[in-house]
Amino acid sequence: KEILSLLNKLRSIAMNQAGYISGLTMTAPDDPENMMVISSWQALDRWYLWKENTERQNLEAMLDIYQLRPTEYQEYVVGSGFLS
Repeated sequence: KEILSLLNKLRSIAMNQAGYISGLTMTAPDDPENMMVISSWQALDRWYLWKENTERQNLEAMLDIYQLRPTEYQEYVVGSGFLS
């Protein structure tokens, strides 16, 4: 319950950040404590600015209290423009 509340706060604040497009929270059907949050950004540099945002970092620190393991991040881009 606390995690979902904090995730909602994070998304609410993210929605006002330059470059934010959308967000999605998913839960593993066989393990409801295993969650994935996907956010879409217009550009990686906008995501990195948000990742370094002090308010976001404070909320993430609060999330850490309830999590069983640390948050993991992985960036992806749409399309194959980065493939050689």
